[in-house]
Amino acid sequence: MTTRQTTADGIPASEHLPSSAAPASPVVSAKTWLAVTGATLGAFMAVLNIQIVNASLADIQGGIGAGHDDGGWISTSYLIAEIVVIPLSGWLSQVFSVRIYLLVNALLFLVFSAACAMALDLPQMIALRAVQGFTGGVLIPMAFTLIITLLPKAKQPIGLAMFAISATFAPAIGPTIGGYLTENFGWQYVFYVNVAPGAVMIAMLYVSLEAKPMNLSLLREGDWSGIITMTIGLAALQTVLEEGNKDDWFGSPFIVRLAVIAAVALTLFLVIELTTNKPLLNLRILLRRNFGFGVLANFLLGVALYGSVYILPVYLSRIQGYNSEQIGMVLAWTGLPQLLLIPLVPQLMKRIDPRLIIGIGFALFAASNFMNIYMTNDYAADQLFWPNVVRAIGQALCFAPLSAVATSGIEQENAGSASALFNMMRNLGGAIGIAALQTLLTNREQFHSNLLSQQVTMFEQATRARLDQLTQYFISHGVIDRADAIHRAYVAIGKIIQKQAFILGFSDTFYLLGVSQLIALGAALMLTRPDRLDGGGAH
Repeated sequence: MTTRQTTADGIPASEHLPSSAAPASPVVSAKTWLAVTGATLGAFMAVLNIQIVNASLADIQGGIGAGHDDGGWISTSYLIAEIVVIPLSGWLSQVFSVRIYLLVNALLFLVFSAACAMALDLPQMIALRAVQGFTGGVLIPMAFTLIITLLPKAKQPIGLAMFAISATFAPAIGPTIGGYLTENFGWQYVFYVNVAPGAVMIAMLYVSLEAKPMNLSLLREGDWSGIITMTIGLAALQTVLEEGNKDDWFGSPFIVRLAVIAAVALTLFLVIELTTNKPLLNLRILLRRNFGFGVLANFLLGVALYGSVYILPVYLSRIQGYNSEQIGMVLAWTGLPQLLLIPLVPQLMKRIDPRLIIGIGFALFAASNFMNIYMTNDYAADQLFWPNVVRAIGQALCFAPLSAVATSGIEQENAGSASALFNMMRNLGGAIGIAALQTLLTNREQFHSNLLSQQVTMFEQATRARLDQLTQYFISHGVIDRADAIHRAYVAIGKIIQKQAFILGFSDTFYLLGVSQLIALGAALMLTRPDRLDGGGAH
């Protein structure tokens, strides 16, 4: 006897056959694949846009006359809007229908991308980036939701591998594209670059997504108290994380007030979600072993994924003097190997326990960071090549299997909550990771500078000899006054000490990133093998 099960759109999910017969591979229509491909292209563009803009931020600030401190809001406004809309997308797609919700936001993302390129001043840019972030943020969880709702279990690893290109490849390749566009065409093209692939995305979604009626009555039944507290809490928390290090953290009354607001609002949000009958997010699915540990591992993946994309450009710019294009070429090796490996991961998942693949991925990601903890003055592109390649392999291996294992037991009615939590926590991990790295770099530079300064004294023969060498250097290069030459020699030694202290501080940041991935590996080891992840294929 054969029992047929179908997904929500009527696609055969699997067949239970006698053990002597080979399991039938579920058939997925071309229209379904077109919808998944279009949605993942949108997610790729939304994630890529963050890193492209960050790589060109200095040029954008100069182009619109923004100061260095205030210019940071060009990125912050986007990130705040994005992290707020991600958990809202599951509910809003039910209200307006998936087709209308996705198409409208995809179109608005393109419109506001082009508008950002035409911004005349900082206030305009901040407002346009906020709307762009709100519309772009929709594309990330909706792609994930379509994969786990439209595709049968046997095909989900392929869809999740496609999504991995947006989640891990896009952040890695973003600085490369951003640097190239800025150096060769101008900063406006980091926004215009969205237009052509965006038009393709909209066409794919338009012809593939099924038209369904809107359900505006859900607006009356919405969890508005949860929505309001979540929006206030996440916006305040993201601002604290983005601006905290610059404003001396809790030495700033502004940061203190925002931190209190975030703590109160998010606490109320948790209470509301756990007590209301129709919550915005079903937080109880976090208590499921695989999803809970999967979200934890994904959060820590975000810490290192976005943290390393932040710290490497800062190091190469500040210590090695690289421009945007040179930095992009170095970081390309954290992305290009992923493009080759990610398509192979679904085949690996059929032959190898996905938990083993996840473990190897996190172990390699951790190793790539530990390879950078002994940095020197000459540590540049050549020395970073192999750590970047190892990191690329690790990222390619861990994301798709982790997503598949974490969501394997999620019912269709909880797919929106699962997608929102999984993607929001990765982004939140990135924000916390970058904030922690900024603070650690500042503190460790001061720590190492104090240690080095104690060793560089006039009681040391090497110090006196170095001062004499530098003094003679400045005199031989046109400094007439000997006292002035001695002063310049002291300043030069101070800069050398500061540079060495920064190099040691950067080494410490990579140590922190490596430890975060070892903890993620520990969380991955707590996962249990899901039933029939391959839809009846190899076990």
